[in-house]
Amino acid sequence: MHANTQALLDFFQHAHLPKDLAEVSRPFGELAHKVAEHLDGPEVTVCLRKLLEAKDCAVRALVATKRPSPESQPSPKP
Repeated sequence: MHANTQALLDFFQHAHLPKDLAEVSRPFGELAHKVAEHLDGPEVTVCLRKLLEAKDCAVRALVATKRPSPESQPSPKP
């Protein structure tokens, strides 16, 4: 496996994440490892980068659902 491929796979680790974020992240990591195991060439790196971007977006989407909406927060006092 190319060093760049391995370096990208490191970003798919999810054990350090809280359980709910890890559950969102895990399928992306599984797919990334399958791609890296079965395919080779420069397009694999491109694929993994785009998959990493998608994983990050999915995790951020879950994080965003946990934030209180601006409407639910009290207005600052002058």
